[in-house]
Amino acid sequence: MSGRPKATLVLTDTEREELKALALRRKTAQALALRARIVLACAEGQDNKVVAASQRVTPQMVSKWRARFVEHRLDGLLDAPRSGAPRTIDDARVDAVIAKTLESVPRGATHWSTRTMASAAGLSQTAVSRIWRAFGLQPPRQETFKLSTDPMFVEKVRDIVGLYMDPPLMAMVLCVDEKSQIQALDRTQPLLPLAPDIPERRTHDYERHGTTTLFAALDIATGSVIGEMHRRHRSSEFLQFLRTVEASVPAVLDVHLVMDNYGTHKTASIKSWLARHPRFHVHFTPTSVWWLNQVERRFATLTQRCIRRGTHRSTQQLEQTIRQYLNINNTQPKPFVWPKTAEDILASVERFCLRTSNSPH
Repeated sequence: MSGRPKATLVLTDTEREELKALALRRKTAQALALRARIVLACAEGQDNKVVAASQRVTPQMVSKWRARFVEHRLDGLLDAPRSGAPRTIDDARVDAVIAKTLESVPRGATHWSTRTMASAAGLSQTAVSRIWRAFGLQPPRQETFKLSTDPMFVEKVRDIVGLYMDPPLMAMVLCVDEKSQIQALDRTQPLLPLAPDIPERRTHDYERHGTTTLFAALDIATGSVIGEMHRRHRSSEFLQFLRTVEASVPAVLDVHLVMDNYGTHKTASIKSWLARHPRFHVHFTPTSVWWLNQVERRFATLTQRCIRRGTHRSTQQLEQTIRQYLNINNTQPKPFVWPKTAEDILASVERFCLRTSNSPH
């Protein structure tokens, strides 16, 4: 035998339904929802260590809430009274704030602020802030998304993620894209440099000095980048870049290109060139799924480190900055680690689709 014997945990139908409701209801306190999930898993006969691994908690925590439920049933999942000053805001008022935050918006505004919620709930702004922070609610924050409508979405995700996680032998996998319309911008007045307690300051307005386009191919195995710059962004420039890629990759290797569905990638001249070079294999990302192309992460780093805060008085100066960045990167390249399997991504998209399909908006 291993460990002490565990008390038998058997649920009634009513208890099982109440636990499921606690685990799934959006306005349930997360600590209480976790305890409900632990008890449900234990009731299925799973070992404490298995439950702990699936819920990402310690076995001791599983043992504690199993024993509490066996002794006190549903009441055992509630927090015991604590020492100290009595609470001035009970659970009902906390639940009301959470429900109001999640299920409504104030009149004359698109989202709640701590002040408007405090006024509506009859609480202090500090109390609302504490409640939101405890439950991870951030109404002022908003992020963007777009679900792909590509009919071959599943197949393309599996194809490209398969290349990332199990690349073929005797082949190089390159993530290819263009960072177009990179502007050479200069401020209208000199920068005020960084000083103690004073950030760097610059004018809000700027002068334009032309644009350039970076064509790049990221080697997923090494993190090195094949880069080339052109003033225009057409299929003829992309064809020239493909010739550069061909000259840069050893002839004994096949070349797998991961790229998006931009028009310059699918012109007759590009298709003809690819047909004459059978070692090149193209893998198109699903529409609107730019994040599946690893070179986009390199573009983001380039923008963050060299372009966004840079000042360039000519396109030549801008291109020199980009070349310097690529040279430094290729001196000590570091590949990105792709953490998600295709099934993980598809499961996440499925959950997201269910949430958006149930959205009232």
